[in-house]
Amino acid sequence: MKFLWPVLLSGLSFGAAAQSPDADEDSPGGPPQGWQLGVAAAVFASPYAGEGSRVMPIPLVSYEGERFWFRGISAGWTVLDLGGIELAAVAKLRFDGFDVKDLGRRELARNGIDYRKLDDRAEAVDVGVAMQWRGSAGEIEAEILTDATDKSGGQEFQIQYGYPFELGQGTLTPQVGLTWQSKDMANYYYGTLPKEVARGVIDYKPGAVTIGHVGVSYFRPLGEKWSMMADVKYSRLPDEIKKSPLIEPGKNGTVGVFVGFSRAF
Repeated sequence: MKFLWPVLLSGLSFGAAAQSPDADEDSPGGPPQGWQLGVAAAVFASPYAGEGSRVMPIPLVSYEGERFWFRGISAGWTVLDLGGIELAAVAKLRFDGFDVKDLGRRELARNGIDYRKLDDRAEAVDVGVAMQWRGSAGEIEAEILTDATDKSGGQEFQIQYGYPFELGQGTLTPQVGLTWQSKDMANYYYGTLPKEVARGVIDYKPGAVTIGHVGVSYFRPLGEKWSMMADVKYSRLPDEIKKSPLIEPGKNGTVGVFVGFSRAF
């Protein structure tokens, strides 16, 4: 479940919501006001040893107000709106990491890891600033986040460029982006912890990492209230992560697929 939430969030991105037929006429391109409820299915291939892929149904819940918004597991307050540029204070749950019981014991053993000496990697709450720019050349989304719960004590910077265009009765948006994680964050999620090393686990710390991704999202209205959204995303793992003893051997990247239907109220 931890690996499916990022896919869900990308499916509920501002760019998809902006195409809703119920968007506020006084702010063209803006998200629809009020609640949206729906259901979705997501598939994601975990990079962790023995975790494998999962297919799960997911409820979709989002709310858009004049300034406050809530989308899945993220919330924000728009502090600046200049039409094509928006700036918001944001908070979101981070479901990276793993429960040791979900990992493969044999796969970890082949990496030289005794699963009994590992600790879970906990969920966290990130806070920070998000920015979006929209224009005729496409759209750029960026976030600067820090771990407010001090699970990893690290920071993350994300930036993504997309170019939406009409396809049939919907909107298709190819995307490319980068995610940078500080050494504290990357060491926590992809390295071994000091207390694990004290138990005899391999000492591995990847340091700061940059993860690139490409993807495509699709949004289509279905009548006046319903809409369909889909998202496919491939993330390329850098060598620092691929060399981790926590990662599935030979794993070069991860693929996530999301398809959902929602209704505006």
